[in-house]
Amino acid sequence: MKKDEVKTDAAEKKSATEKPVVEKPVVDNAMRQDTGARSDSGFRGAGDRVPRDFSQKMRWGIAHINSTYNNTIITITDITGTETLARSSGGQIVKSDRLESSPTAAMGAAKKVAEIIREKGITGLFIRVKAKGGPGGPTNPGPGAQAAIRALSRQGLRIGKIDEVTPIPHNGCRAKGGRRGRRV
Repeated sequence: MKKDEVKTDAAEKKSATEKPVVEKPVVDNAMRQDTGARSDSGFRGAGDRVPRDFSQKMRWGIAHINSTYNNTIITITDITGTETLARSSGGQIVKSDRLESSPTAAMGAAKKVAEIIREKGITGLFIRVKAKGGPGGPTNPGPGAQAAIRALSRQGLRIGKIDEVTPIPHNGCRAKGGRRGRRV
């Protein structure tokens, strides 16, 4: 009798240490649609995330954003960078010259480009931001760069990696101003 009692005690200890198996609910693709539900604050939070369907293969492209203080030019190429798929600039969106580099114009150019590449099947983008740079040029991008990236993201494109590719001289050309510099 004592041996049987010992065996049952060992069996109870073993079952107590095992983790219970929890079955996950089955979610089909029809349930993955965004219901538009928001939390109490009105904004989408971490709990309101919509699961993405990754059954389709991603097609990537490269977004070259050339952002200066005078204009913002967005060019989308294939992943090798050889074939141009779409391009737009702030000057195509607004009438005034002074508004070409504005964030509003950059957002408009990004929306225009996003529609074109979505038709061509591109679902994700690597982003390369470039300012004027070079000898004597500003090395920080203009006001349209960040707005263009946000607009591309809001259009439903997946953003991969963001690189800053502004050309920076390593003591290349002689800077202007002469031997004693600019005298004010």
